[in-house]
Amino acid sequence: MTRINDRIRAPKVRVILANGEQLGVMSSREALAKAIAYGLDLVEIAGQVDPPVCKIIDYGKYKYEQAKLKKQKSKSSTRMKEVKFRVVTGQHDYNIKLGRAEGFLDSNHKVRFVLQFKGRENAHKDLGFAALNRIIEDLKSMAQVDQPPRLNGRAVAMILSPLPQHQRKRKFHLFHGELMEDDDFDEDEVHEDDEDVVPDEVPDEVPAEALPVAEEAGH
Repeated sequence: MTRINDRIRAPKVRVILANGEQLGVMSSREALAKAIAYGLDLVEIAGQVDPPVCKIIDYGKYKYEQAKLKKQKSKSSTRMKEVKFRVVTGQHDYNIKLGRAEGFLDSNHKVRFVLQFKGRENAHKDLGFAALNRIIEDLKSMAQVDQPPRLNGRAVAMILSPLPQHQRKRKFHLFHGELMEDDDFDEDEVHEDDEDVVPDEVPDEVPAEALPVAEEAGH
């Protein structure tokens, strides 16, 4: 909590003006009197030092700028979405998933693609690599490979990160929340710290969508 004006309890404080000019160490009462004389507030900006550092500024403006910086920092931090596939699905569902994946990439999110094998599919894991390599090709105008496809247990996964804004070109377009020609997937948000972890198994409750398999397998 930021202390201001008469809420500053330290007997002495180091005072700085808004332009960075230092007024030196003085009693908190004297510092407050100077702030009032300027028509501004006395704001404690470093209470952990001795004596605390206070600045004579417009507290309302200071509070607004701090909130703005916090919001910008939050937006700039990288977040990651997850898209889940199965080995076989129709073109329509495949296009839906890639359309939304493009939306995530265009919002500067990394996207993790996970393909789970079930039953007899485990004997044909090369199909999973082929599927993910197809996604890489289809999204090459939006993303680059951050972590290539790799196998872990009953799943193969990879991570794509967005290209610079000026290089992006969407292929799977959305219209009023729906896909028109190339057409719509379920997604989960994951933490950046987890990006190097490929799940051993994707829960069975995951909707049974998957994607068409490319003819050539890639590793």
